Amino acid sequence: MRTALLFLLVDATLLLAQDVAASRQNAITRAISKVGPAVASINVIQIKEYRSSPFFNDPLFQFLFPEKPYRQRVPSLGSGVVISSDGYIITNQHVIEKADQILVTLPGGKEYEAELIGADRTTDIAVLKIEGKNLPHARMGESSDILIGEWVIALGNPFGLFDVNKQPTATVGVISSTNLDFGREHSGRVYQSMIQTDAAINQGNSGGPLCNALGEVIGINTFIYTGSGYSEGSIGIGFAIPIDRAREIAEELKKYGQIDRNVAIGFRFQRVDRQLARYLELPRVGGLIITEISRRGPADKAGLFVGDVIYFINQKEVNSGGDIVKIIEENLLRPGDRLEVNYYSEGKMKKTSLRLEKRA
Repeated sequence: MRTALLFLLVDATLLLAQDVAASRQNAITRAISKVGPAVASINVIQIKEYRSSPFFNDPLFQFLFPEKPYRQRVPSLGSGVVISSDGYIITNQHVIEKADQILVTLPGGKEYEAELIGADRTTDIAVLKIEGKNLPHARMGESSDILIGEWVIALGNPFGLFDVNKQPTATVGVISSTNLDFGREHSGRVYQSMIQTDAAINQGNSGGPLCNALGEVIGINTFIYTGSGYSEGSIGIGFAIPIDRAREIAEELKKYGQIDRNVAIGFRFQRVDRQLARYLELPRVGGLIITEISRRGPADKAGLFVGDVIYFINQKEVNSGGDIVKIIEENLLRPGDRLEVNYYSEGKMKKTSLRLEKRA
């Protein structure tokens, strides 16, 4: 009787242990096990240029003894994600900017010297290549199919911790917001349709994957708000480039090594001031009057004529060439993309679609 009770007790203990072990496995742990092997630590030696003057702010001595530039090799770090079995890696352009040497370490500690395939400053995306076959790679999701509040995991190399234990660090949070547009930064980068998360993103996480609970990469971790100019740590407000955009840019970088934004609109113009508006009896001041049309160019094909006055492009007012450039750059438009043009012609407002072409 005692033996039977003892066996029952042992069986019950084993079942309980199995239940506890099973309860520890969840969607988050499974997602990390799927994506983790494809996360890369990226160590970069950057060449940075400095200027020095022995006389600081003295104008006379600065004139007589001008500043001398000197270069210094500076180590930097970031993260990336392997996207194919033959070794292509997506990361941020700012991670590898001015790189003299790029070293990639995969989970387990194997190190590779990486080749820079292409980088695009505007979208802050770069593609690297390491030599290898059958490498673990991440599954891409759809950033257009994101739910506010769903669980996400940020994986990467914060503060170089990857190099300590040879595996990526994982932080967990939720999707806080989507489709956040920051426009054009002073750096020249354009951050559009960004994903916001409260999963902790810190220095070194840039370029690493943001994945959902299915183990699919839905974004590339890029930058954070710190809430202070004196702190660089996470306060739960981080942003990722949507994977749909990152993947599109990466494919073009793989093919051509760069993104072609050398576009032509096919017309010349001048700004409409008050005097010109009065003389031409236009309905309003401002806008751009077309002064020349390129034969068989984009504007010609769109049905525009000399004398037409363009007031809006993609629903944004235009009063200068800079306004047109800003629309093209902030929307990351390239040859083949279209502009919606609202213009005044023959006494009435009209609308047309202008297809951008490659500048000759």
